[in-house]
Amino acid sequence: MSARLVVPAAMLFSTFAWSFVFVSLPFYVQTLSTLDAASTLRWTGWILGITNLVTVVTAPVWGRLGARHDPKTLYVWVELLQGVTFFAMAAARTLGELFVVRFVLGGWGAASTFAFMLAGRARDAADVRRQVSLIQSALTVGQVMGPLIGAVAAARLGFRLSFVVGGLILLGCTALVYRAVTVPPAPRATQERGGPTNWRDVAGVAAIILAGSIQLQFLPAILPEILPALGVEHDDLLEVGGFVMFVSGVAAALGAVAAPRLADALPEARLIPVLLLLSSVVLVAFGLATSVWLLGTLRFLQVLCIAPVFPIVVARIAHRARGDAIGFINSARIAAAFLGPVIATTLLAWAPAPALYACLGAVGAACAPIGWRARA
Repeated sequence: MSARLVVPAAMLFSTFAWSFVFVSLPFYVQTLSTLDAASTLRWTGWILGITNLVTVVTAPVWGRLGARHDPKTLYVWVELLQGVTFFAMAAARTLGELFVVRFVLGGWGAASTFAFMLAGRARDAADVRRQVSLIQSALTVGQVMGPLIGAVAAARLGFRLSFVVGGLILLGCTALVYRAVTVPPAPRATQERGGPTNWRDVAGVAAIILAGSIQLQFLPAILPEILPALGVEHDDLLEVGGFVMFVSGVAAALGAVAAPRLADALPEARLIPVLLLLSSVVLVAFGLATSVWLLGTLRFLQVLCIAPVFPIVVARIAHRARGDAIGFINSARIAAAFLGPVIATTLLAWAPAPALYACLGAVGAACAPIGWRARA
């Protein structure tokens, strides 16, 4: 069997497993903590974010290995190591142990890199685009489904058993790719595509990706702190938090689907700044939320605004940028998954939530001029 459907299916379930576990991590940290609220909040940000920080460093190494060796074999090893490390999360009994496990997990967080490499083995450019589209859709669906189901599973089964379930899903993905994917030989022309890289454009795109991803990634880490102020009972925090993340995932999926049509309707130099500013304005409005329903509605609108930005700005340079430039942009996305939780929890530890929302909104608005200077 070719990788046409198997790899997207494996990415869907592996992304589901990561989201399935991630939604309950802030609440698990609270159960393990013996520290005061401010210290626990700072630990939460670091435990959630350290995996992505390490991945920023290790992802280029795995990508270089994938270019020299069989990407399928590396994919299988990465997924296997991820699954085993999920079991180690279930065994952690202190915040320090959990931090170390999450640190190690960052070393294996490159499965999507090999998935896109396998997609690049398709016969022609049109087939490559279809494969990449399937993988991106699978990632989005996994991110949408994981939080809601994961929150319910953690509430019903317990945190540690839900981590074990996530690890088993990853091992299942490992077996699926190992048994069902046949990798076609690499084409003779494996040199980087496209002309000389315009690093000014690359830096601008990376800045937009970093700011937008921070606006996407910050919320899960602070849900245990902000939901009680919105009237959510302690026993309902986990499931309500999962619902808020589910809403975010649905909005992200809809925004990604709408991106091509939006790009056709408006020049990019106008569209990108408008989307960045709208997302920032709605994010600042989080400070006015008086109920979880209003927060969920605002979060849906905010993500709906920021989600189309990513495929639009990346597509602008993907057809002419070299692999090192695309890797740099991807590192910005991964770095934001670390910075978002850390910035949010650090600011919330000494400032009220509205101040946090205003700061994050300012980050997105500051990138609007970069989008305005984009080539139409």
